Amino acid sequence: MTADNKTPSTIAIFGAGSIGAFVGGALIAGGADVVLIGRARVGERIARHGLAISDMDGRRFQLPAERVRYSEDPAALAGAGLVLVTVKSADTAAAAQALAAHAADDAVVISLQNGIGNADVLRRALPGRQVLAGMVPFNVVQTGDGRFHRGTEGSLMVEASPALAPWLAAFEAAGLPLLQRADFVSVQWGKLLLNLNNGINALSGLPLKAQLSQRSYRRCLALLMDEALGVLRAAGIAPAQVAKVAPDRLLKLLRLPDWLYKRLASASLRIDPEARSSMWEDLQAGRRTEIDYLSGAVVALAGSVGRDAPASRKIVELVHAMEQGNGQAMAGPKLLAALSKSA
Repeated sequence: MTADNKTPSTIAIFGAGSIGAFVGGALIAGGADVVLIGRARVGERIARHGLAISDMDGRRFQLPAERVRYSEDPAALAGAGLVLVTVKSADTAAAAQALAAHAADDAVVISLQNGIGNADVLRRALPGRQVLAGMVPFNVVQTGDGRFHRGTEGSLMVEASPALAPWLAAFEAAGLPLLQRADFVSVQWGKLLLNLNNGINALSGLPLKAQLSQRSYRRCLALLMDEALGVLRAAGIAPAQVAKVAPDRLLKLLRLPDWLYKRLASASLRIDPEARSSMWEDLQAGRRTEIDYLSGAVVALAGSVGRDAPASRKIVELVHAMEQGNGQAMAGPKLLAALSKSA
């Protein structure tokens, strides 16, 4: 950041996967100076085709390759005043080491990751630095024609801090305003409740909208959410409302018959037909998923307060089986029976 604190310097996206590429592309389109840092396969694709991003409201940007700075080398962090960490949760510790080695001491670091505790991992590795927790509420999928497509709604949320002031205009210009929250632990658990659907979606093999149109899959989500809410109450944690529908009301909606769910929920739960969970993408690509940091976090919290979370434990087991090639897509009634038997 410049000495006069008026003109922000480079924004680095550390982990240019679906979320990182979409957020970075939107910032570039809005006029920000951005460097994307990620794996060779994404960099090669951008070098050949540029970076295309789109959303469910019909906005679409095609950024030519020459407008996108991309690096595989973490040394590219050196010139950044703001670093957005968008790596998978399992890679947070390695990302922290890279930031410790290459990022400027005064760079603001925001964890835009799923799960609980990633910001704490970064803070432990970056003592004395400004590290903030953040949350991305929407899904981004890589489409068949090479776009990074945002398929659900929601505003970026970040732990409130005066250090964000120089960067707010860049996010506004990108169409991604930062909503600052003081209650960020509650926000993270509120988001995690919604992310419990990631495992269900991955096991279904369906786009999100098609999956959630089937009551049996919705009842799976309601079962997992109900279990998690009981664990949170036992732990003294009140999850924040991060979607248009509060968790308790969402439970009731999820259990409704299909025709009534469609009638009552369509206006408040907009989902693009192209949207899928990142966990589904990971399974398709043969990558390790984040199930241990989502449903697994519920299991861990339950254990810490002397409780069990059998349905959450079962879906962790099922997703791990898929990771190892020992499972297949499950119809809603079959998945519901498996989770209900465990609960």
